[in-house]
Amino acid sequence: MSVMKRNSILIILLLALFTGQAEAQRRLPGMKAVRFTVEMADGFYCRANRHDAGYAFSLAVATCTKKGNQWVFGGEILQRNNPYRSTHIPLVQYTGEGGYYQTILSAPGKSFFLNLGVSALLGYEAVNNGNRLLDDGAALRKHESFIYGGAVTLEAEGYLSDRIALLLRLRERFVWGGASGRCHFQYGAGIRYIF
Repeated sequence: MSVMKRNSILIILLLALFTGQAEAQRRLPGMKAVRFTVEMADGFYCRANRHDAGYAFSLAVATCTKKGNQWVFGGEILQRNNPYRSTHIPLVQYTGEGGYYQTILSAPGKSFFLNLGVSALLGYEAVNNGNRLLDDGAALRKHESFIYGGAVTLEAEGYLSDRIALLLRLRERFVWGGASGRCHFQYGAGIRYIF
């Protein structure tokens, strides 16, 4: 094969990749991705507001179905401070999650997706680092417990390249068995890497 012919084929392949032709390779059945998200929980966590809000980190693996929807399995750590008199009580939840994310909107070029997900949660909650007694001598009813529940997630997914997508999420967690209340609203961003 001549050098000119080989270079022509290489240029045609590169043009095909960079003109959007590779977009059809997104969301194929069995395609897997790893997802990492960072979220605020129950408000905006900042230095001035650290007693009323929290944050969460999650790491999950997603597998695409035949119709481009996703099964998602992973774990999450949520830390929140509960106000108590003039201070706060730290609360940490460690949860495992399994859920299904249905695509409700897709851009024609498969560069943007809007997903609605429903998940089941199971995990462990520690209040005041697992200590029953507070600094002022008061005792907590629940300082360690197993928790269970579910979550509903609305997620926007925009592709930066064929392997990397940016995620924006709104999420409501419903948790029973713990001391922190039933509902936790979260919002945040993440990144999805397809392998």
